[in-house]
Amino acid sequence: MKYKPANICLAITGASGIQYALRLLQCLVDARESVYLLVSAPAQIVVDMETDLQLPARPRDMQKYLTSLYGADDDQIQVFGKEEWTAPVASGSGAPEAMVVCPCTTGTLSAIACGSSNNLIERAADVVLKERKKLILVPRESPFSEIHLENMLKLARIGAIIMPPNPGFYYQPKKVQDIIDFVVARILDHLGVEHQLLPRWGIDE
Repeated sequence: MKYKPANICLAITGASGIQYALRLLQCLVDARESVYLLVSAPAQIVVDMETDLQLPARPRDMQKYLTSLYGADDDQIQVFGKEEWTAPVASGSGAPEAMVVCPCTTGTLSAIACGSSNNLIERAADVVLKERKKLILVPRESPFSEIHLENMLKLARIGAIIMPPNPGFYYQPKKVQDIIDFVVARILDHLGVEHQLLPRWGIDE
């Protein structure tokens, strides 16, 4: 099968904070970005717990569901299974320019730091690192243990961007969506994707 090339890969793992990932996906679609999407089985459970969505388990069914949900073009969102080793993200020759793991479990963080590559999410992150592309990790855990911090430091030293979802409150958010948008805006900034989620400090009114 031939796949439409995408510049961004979004991986969703089973930590709390699925709203960040879904909002990010929506914003990427709205910005006309094509996205490779990887969703772990635990992430599907968290989606069920934290939202009203019912994600289909099969990748192609999930792709169809999310394409309809966000009004995406055909193949703008391409969903791959955890062992779909023919996916572009499994090889350096098909690596996207950037990958975001949001939210990122500490287990996934550890696996990426060790280069485990036991599933497609881990392999895709390994590929992005070895190809010197941009890797953004959004670990949602508190407190962090020394193990977590050591893994973050190891990854930061080899070029990964560690971005815990810590919202600022100087924009005086009025609702939960404002807090989510703050975090997503920072991710989009690092991806170089234009957005209007919130004004830029000292620039926009």
